[in-house]
Amino acid sequence: MSESAERESMEYDVVIVGAGPSGLATAIRLKQLEAEQGREIAVCVLEKAGEVGAHILSGAVLEPRALFELLPNAIADGAPLDTPAKDDEFLYLTEKGSMKLPTPPQMNNHGNYIISLGALCRWLGEQAEALGVEIYPGFAAAEILYHEDGSVKGVATGDMGVTKDGEKGPMYQPGMELHAAQTVFAEGCRGHLGKELMTRFELRKPGEFQTYGIGMKELWEVEPEKSKPGHIVHTCGWPMDSKTYGGSFLYHLDGNLVSVGYVIGLDYENPHLYPYMEFQRFKHHPEIAKVLEGGRRISYGARALNEGGWQSIPKLTFPGGLMVGCEAGFLNVPKIKGTHTAMKSGMIAAEQLYAALKPAEEGAEAPREIAAFEQAMQKSWVWDELYKVRNVRPAFKWGLFAAIAYSALDTVILRGRAPWTLKHHGPDHAVLKPADQCKKIEYPKPDGVLSFDRLTNVSFTNTNHEEDQPCHLTLKDASVPIQHNLPKFAEPAQRYCPAGVYEVVEDDDGEPKFQINAQNCIHCKTCDIKDPSQNIHWVSPQGGEGPVYANM
Repeated sequence: MSESAERESMEYDVVIVGAGPSGLATAIRLKQLEAEQGREIAVCVLEKAGEVGAHILSGAVLEPRALFELLPNAIADGAPLDTPAKDDEFLYLTEKGSMKLPTPPQMNNHGNYIISLGALCRWLGEQAEALGVEIYPGFAAAEILYHEDGSVKGVATGDMGVTKDGEKGPMYQPGMELHAAQTVFAEGCRGHLGKELMTRFELRKPGEFQTYGIGMKELWEVEPEKSKPGHIVHTCGWPMDSKTYGGSFLYHLDGNLVSVGYVIGLDYENPHLYPYMEFQRFKHHPEIAKVLEGGRRISYGARALNEGGWQSIPKLTFPGGLMVGCEAGFLNVPKIKGTHTAMKSGMIAAEQLYAALKPAEEGAEAPREIAAFEQAMQKSWVWDELYKVRNVRPAFKWGLFAAIAYSALDTVILRGRAPWTLKHHGPDHAVLKPADQCKKIEYPKPDGVLSFDRLTNVSFTNTNHEEDQPCHLTLKDASVPIQHNLPKFAEPAQRYCPAGVYEVVEDDDGEPKFQINAQNCIHCKTCDIKDPSQNIHWVSPQGGEGPVYANM
């Protein structure tokens, strides 16, 4: 590294990349073990957002099992669990009507809470700091550091004040190196460092590729008479066709707030599909509009989520580190929940880390790779929970109605113990069909009341990036978007990005030009996943930048 001589370094026992539910659960559990056993352990958490929780986006209905295992007095200690789930509704939508369906057993939310996951992470951050964890928000882990033997040594934060042309600006500050006996990667879905680790250590070799969805969400303040705190609605059907995986949620919180969102599987085939506009027209359905009419949208956001489930869990450990949470893909897709599994993976990681690092203090050499973590995960309720629903998501490759019928057979009758495991449809970037083989989709213009254009909604994410810095949305080959993706796929980046980052515009000669509006990026990672040529590579911008989600 050319800048390594200018960097200062800090030494820790454990460095955790990401202050989401899994990273914070890891840190808290490590410090609990320190208090229980009396052996000190130095723990640091890096968070690329300007404050803990600012980049966190989820529905979210929390299953509190792992939280209460970690912090049994969470409610008494002020955890933001203000809206207990009361009743569930599951609807099949047609364009103008709806049909109530039986709620699948895995979607029963009795005992759960409707929450802001960002608020919960802020609270967890406070608990971690009170236990002695060092948390550094605004510092993005931009680079993995390696020992000479190839094992992970730690991470380096990104340099600040580098100009767009790569020169050191007047406010230049070199990044900091953080070295650790073990580095825990908890970046969330499609972490850019995790992506590097997957390749370098061939972590995907044991299982299948990961599959993803794009989740878009708005927070609304509705008229008081329409507010039903604790009420949960999920839908399937319209506006998706029966071949495309997608569905919605409406979660009623206290304070006349409603979270409304839509998730679309990124294994869709039609490059003309415009996920953001599908979400916007969905809100005009009579069942949804009757809740939102007269209200106002407060905020907007979007984030990719893992959908591969049990089949797609990679090898979790490598020399010098391990993965937890959505970095590894522990989301339970049929439940539409991953916070409880993410937190439990962090807790198990902490227990294995604490035990493995103990010999170093006694003169023995600590193991470079903590294989016991994966073994402990396989014995946990997380593994069993994901195994039982492993066939639900891949069944949707047969279409909506066949998948619903099969899922009932697999989960209700066979109770998740079918003697087979279904495979996924295909890597999300590889399933797009040529544009000329697919039907174009006409979308109604947003009305500015229930539906909104992308750029207007992006302003409600509070996203911000310093313009004079290297673009963090990098292209492996700058010619691919216009020469390959445009003629073959009508350049789908114009549509799959939920923030209007990518455009095809005309240059001064009237020729098409691929334009990247990096300042709009809300760090959802969809482009890194869905680009059919895998030509877009997302890297971290300067620390502290990106969206600032309030109570999302």
